[in-house]
Amino acid sequence: MMAGTLNTQHALVTGGGRGIGRAIAAGLVGAGARVSIIGRDVATLEKAVADGIAHAFAVADVTDEAATLAAIKSLAAVQPFDIAVANAGGAEIAPFHRSDAALFRRMFELNVMSVRTVFDAVLGSMSDHGHGRAIAIASTAGHRGYDGASAYCAAKHAVLGLVKSLALEHARLGTGVTVNAISPGYANTDLVARGVRGIARKGGISEEEAKSYFTTDNPMGRLVQPEEVAAAVLYLCGPGSGSINGQSLLINGGEF
Repeated sequence: MMAGTLNTQHALVTGGGRGIGRAIAAGLVGAGARVSIIGRDVATLEKAVADGIAHAFAVADVTDEAATLAAIKSLAAVQPFDIAVANAGGAEIAPFHRSDAALFRRMFELNVMSVRTVFDAVLGSMSDHGHGRAIAIASTAGHRGYDGASAYCAAKHAVLGLVKSLALEHARLGTGVTVNAISPGYANTDLVARGVRGIARKGGISEEEAKSYFTTDNPMGRLVQPEEVAAAVLYLCGPGSGSINGQSLLINGGEF
């Protein structure tokens, strides 16, 4: 997307201080948007602003609905949001027989309810202004099952159901708001790096061997780069994206 395409627009990115969220924030800034980010770590958020990755930040844990709503309200006071990217999420991996109800609740609070909270905070204002882009960062785990990840997969499937339903509502009402998801394959992030180290440690293998568990699942045989996810976000925010609603762009090995 060319610089300046999103001039005058205000974008929100949760989990915007690192990984995919940081890349998304940087891409939106590069396209001319004013970008506000939310995260849990003050130092990480401050560094993102100092590095020019974002213009403003607020601290909140997205599993805390009240704190997240207050953070969004404070950031929107400068200018209502035109774009909202619900990126924050995470995975706890365990076989079903060791996945108790508490684990399922954690996965749904972090990956589903956080998206619901963000969308609830911004969709009304977007509808009032007749334009908006609401985007959830889901996962290929929302399209298929993964061995040993039933709670995470269930949560990401739920994200796609939420997106599809909201898209239909806004299309019927003619609000000018689109609601979409992006579903990356295994990406080059801290989350995957921790997974690689864990598999290597438990399996007594090298980290390079453990990494192949993730790269072979992606058709192109490599990890998705955060910048590729950011490019998909910019595509959905672009001037020609108004007819794209309720879709999940799959980024599995770098293609979408």
